[in-house]
Amino acid sequence: MSTSLTSEIQAAEAALREAMMTSNVPHLDHLLADNLVFTNHLGQVMTKQADLEAHRSGAIAIHQLDLSDQQITLLGQVAVVTVAADISGTFAAQPFATTLRFTRVWQAQAPGRWQVRIAQATAVVHPA
Repeated sequence: MSTSLTSEIQAAEAALREAMMTSNVPHLDHLLADNLVFTNHLGQVMTKQADLEAHRSGAIAIHQLDLSDQQITLLGQVAVVTVAADISGTFAAQPFATTLRFTRVWQAQAPGRWQVRIAQATAVVHPA
């Protein structure tokens, strides 16, 4: 595994986390591919524009996003990342707190420039 490419993906993941936490729409716009397909933890498929609008309008506000167990697999011009996330905030003015596991496919757009092309979130069920 290329250390420099892994470092690029780690930096892109950190930038995505920061943009999500601050609802920084210009940064999200830069990090998400125009043809993004995001399946959320409810099974709803969202486009890039829908995701950006949720942040722009304040429909979603993330207050906490603690990541752990990040795994990166490089496959040529794509990288697959899985990461656990303890996340809380508000969605449609309702508070939420949950643990999700994200899977993201980052695609190289140019040297050193990666964008999320596919993302999926799964709710993590903790044993009772």
